[in-house]
Amino acid sequence: MIFRQLFDPTSSTYTYLLGDGGEAVLIDPVYEHVPRDLALVHELGLTLLATLDTHVHADHVTGAWRLRARSGSRIAVSAASGAAEADSPLQHGGRIPFGSRHLTVRATPGHTSGCLTYVLDDESMAFTGDSLLIRGCGRTDFQQGSPQQLFASVHEQILSLPGACLLYPAHDYRGITVTSVAEERRYNPRLGGDVDVGDFTGHMNNLNLPHPKLIAVAVPANLRCGKPEGDAPTDTPDWAPLTLRFSGVWEIEPMALLERLNKVQIIDVREAPEFIDRLGHLHGATLVPLSELTGRMDEFDRSQPIVAVCRSGVRSAQASVLLTKAGFTKVANLAGGMLRWKIEGYPADSDPA
Repeated sequence: MIFRQLFDPTSSTYTYLLGDGGEAVLIDPVYEHVPRDLALVHELGLTLLATLDTHVHADHVTGAWRLRARSGSRIAVSAASGAAEADSPLQHGGRIPFGSRHLTVRATPGHTSGCLTYVLDDESMAFTGDSLLIRGCGRTDFQQGSPQQLFASVHEQILSLPGACLLYPAHDYRGITVTSVAEERRYNPRLGGDVDVGDFTGHMNNLNLPHPKLIAVAVPANLRCGKPEGDAPTDTPDWAPLTLRFSGVWEIEPMALLERLNKVQIIDVREAPEFIDRLGHLHGATLVPLSELTGRMDEFDRSQPIVAVCRSGVRSAQASVLLTKAGFTKVANLAGGMLRWKIEGYPADSDPA
């Protein structure tokens, strides 16, 4: 089974990708990271069957609708959440298959009325959302939250799993990535050890936390499963057919670039001797060694697309990142660099520009 844990630093949200037999599900995707997540799914050779939200989040917007629009994946979320746009309203005891594996749905309300925990078929891992965090838990003071209900949910549906079961929460604000049932039974200061429902309720009712900064935006958006109001923004640049790599770099295939050579600015970031070696260089390319790029960006038109090129695509990928950070909005890396360009038989110049 394929398992990946992804992170959104803005909201400290973990997104989880599980794959088997060429099929995948994505738990708690974040709207802004849909291109990243789809790039990973594509590179791993997977088909995204469904997105699974653990609850209606208040601190970020889900990527569920955006992923469905891009990949055809189904949206699954708790039926109790009342979220519109869902394809699969989930109930306690439901099963979500992918490949030869499946997740079992456990209702764990208390943080919100629609919280779910997803448990892998062999009970080796579970995805707890905000119901149980690492040495903590989600708040219970909005979205129909209830400390009594959360205490029962955690003890009956999560801490009842085998001690070795690994627990993966929706958030961690200290960079801790995983815990286990045994650890939380013993060390969770709110829910472990000898804590009873009276202790827990008294603690949760006196947290006096401010509401999440994005609650007014995130909750309504997540009740639409992340569907924007009005026209949805496009994700993919429209100036060329590009592929987003998991590294965050857009790439253009040699054939697509050949068809657009006279419509883009080409920056070759190799050293001067490489520019005229046996691989040659693209017609019309400007030689700007990577070490000089930062100081020479004013030479290029920010309104026109730029393609970065090097020998294999590694240095030019870094150049693409630098250009994007500097505010260039239409940037791509030549996939495979000049090596692939030559292998595919496309023309190159060998004299100095």
